[in-house]
Amino acid sequence: MKTALVTGGAHRIGAQICHTLHKDNYHVIIHYRNSSQAAKNLANKLNNIRQNSASILPAELSNIQEVNKLCNTIKSLNLLVNNASVFYPTPISKLNQHDYQSIMDTNVMAPLFLSSTLSDKLTQNQGCIINIVDIHSERPLKNHAIYSISKAAIAMMTKTLAKELAPNVRVCGVSPGSILWPENVAELDQVQKDNMLKKIALKKQGSAQDISDAVLFLAKSAYITGQIINVDGGRTLNQ
Repeated sequence: MKTALVTGGAHRIGAQICHTLHKDNYHVIIHYRNSSQAAKNLANKLNNIRQNSASILPAELSNIQEVNKLCNTIKSLNLLVNNASVFYPTPISKLNQHDYQSIMDTNVMAPLFLSSTLSDKLTQNQGCIINIVDIHSERPLKNHAIYSISKAAIAMMTKTLAKELAPNVRVCGVSPGSILWPENVAELDQVQKDNMLKKIALKKQGSAQDISDAVLFLAKSAYITGQIINVDGGRTLNQ
């Protein structure tokens, strides 16, 4: 059985990626930060479908010691999905070092060091790394300067690691457009949602399944590396 580690795998897109990979016969390691109950529920659901096919691992990804500890617990790995991400507004007039560190450590530092530290285990299995990027890696989102910068960094990281880790490990990316509405402090009002939908060529939101399907496609595509696929309903055509 192949093994996949999905960071931020307990909720939203991460949880759907876990479901999709599990259906394709992966053993899924569900990473979480605070969502222990959601991670346990998901693992139990997957293990009820196929015994001993899912496990959970906690880690604060902005802490390099916890990243290293997480890596050391993994014995074998075929696929690393760097999905965990911090997203909230950071207007230029209110920039501060705390927000910079919070977003950049989770969105950039963690995927880089997870990829580097786990590269030997991935090499043993001719494995693959898939980074969840964002269409705002190419075109910035207003009032989200640090987030947009972090996603531009992970887009370059995808291409850099593809060159550095070839030929033994493939590295690709998936860039979601409007898939799930932001929550909590990043929540949008109805006018903002309507304006966003107007920019999408297909005139509708995508689904978490659209992203997980793209992840599975890249995981199976043995002759693709260094590529980032936009899954955005054509939104980048109108940005």
